[in-house]
Amino acid sequence: MKKILFLTPTLPYPPVSGGVIKSNKLVEFLSTRYTLSVACFLKNEDPDFQDEFLQQITLHAFHAETLNVPRNIKNLIISNLQGIPLNLYRNKSASFDKKIRQIIHDYDIVFCDHYVMFQYIPNDFKGKIILHQHNCEYLIWLRYANIEKSIFKKLALYNQAMRIRQYETAICRAADRILAAPNDTEELVKIGAQRKKFLETYHLGDDHLLQLDNIPFEETQPILLYIGTLSWEANIDGLLWFYEQIWPLVCRQHPEIQWHIAGKHPDPRLQEMAQQDPRITLAGFVEDLEPYFRQSRVFITPLRFGSGIKVKVVNALYRGIPCVTTSIGTEGLKVNDGEEIFCKDDPQEYADAIHQLLTQKEKWTSMQAKARAVAQQYYTWDYVLENVVKAIEE
Repeated sequence: MKKILFLTPTLPYPPVSGGVIKSNKLVEFLSTRYTLSVACFLKNEDPDFQDEFLQQITLHAFHAETLNVPRNIKNLIISNLQGIPLNLYRNKSASFDKKIRQIIHDYDIVFCDHYVMFQYIPNDFKGKIILHQHNCEYLIWLRYANIEKSIFKKLALYNQAMRIRQYETAICRAADRILAAPNDTEELVKIGAQRKKFLETYHLGDDHLLQLDNIPFEETQPILLYIGTLSWEANIDGLLWFYEQIWPLVCRQHPEIQWHIAGKHPDPRLQEMAQQDPRITLAGFVEDLEPYFRQSRVFITPLRFGSGIKVKVVNALYRGIPCVTTSIGTEGLKVNDGEEIFCKDDPQEYADAIHQLLTQKEKWTSMQAKARAVAQQYYTWDYVLENVVKAIEE
């Protein structure tokens, strides 16, 4: 049985946000087929969940180290002096590196779950290297730079994007196989990665939602629902953009409207936003989302930058809640504007799409059926895990 070392930047548990859901699913699957060891950092609340994780997964070995390096100006300067991207510096540990070097040659395969962990694979490793690109990372920062108004912040973001681009190019060349979403594959090939190395993968959510019954239009209320990690800058920016540009347009037509936002670690800017309008509910982390799904008529995912497949959008497709998002939100998905989903970058068009779903039962029901059908056809874990096996066995 092949021995695999799974390198990941955080504890792959609990599976409550996009990247961790994917990592958890991979660890769970690989542990049943191979001799699997996991090496990771413990960040934020991770130590609280370590024992629970180890009770649920059978591993050959588990190596973990506590690490919390904040994203701030001081660490940005240090990373620039070292000539590496900030996120690479924030996941850099000499003691972790020493430990991995002691054990890595005992493994047939290293599964590098995120670009920041590639720094721990020594040049003399003779086994197979599988790189899992959660996103085309440099593109996230480049898009962020493009919408930033402050010239100093724009330059800093652009600098990060170029450093990450250089690093991603190098690790894609060093890896034997690369798992990436179709849209990210195209972007990585543009910067020098070899197309033949890639296998298609997706960040998916809970595909068991497909087994639940359809939610009738009549049981929903004029509520907008957003679910996501509320400390991630792309999500924060999108929510603030929606609040400033779209929310007033929606409220003008629907004064009774409510907006529920669920997710952990809400940024202070979002807390302030919610305090300004009693129609906005900032629910924080929600263990059971089904009551929120059942009462909400429209799912929104306003995004102005990002990369990869958006799990929050896929979950909306699974549950059959008609979704309004942007072109960033639909990247890599086999969906059409006005059919399975609404894709609108213009604020007025975004508000008009919400109005249509709030008021037109026939359109709402049609979009629900088409959304669940496309999710069932293309976005189940069986397909994703088949390609993981291919990456290992070929």
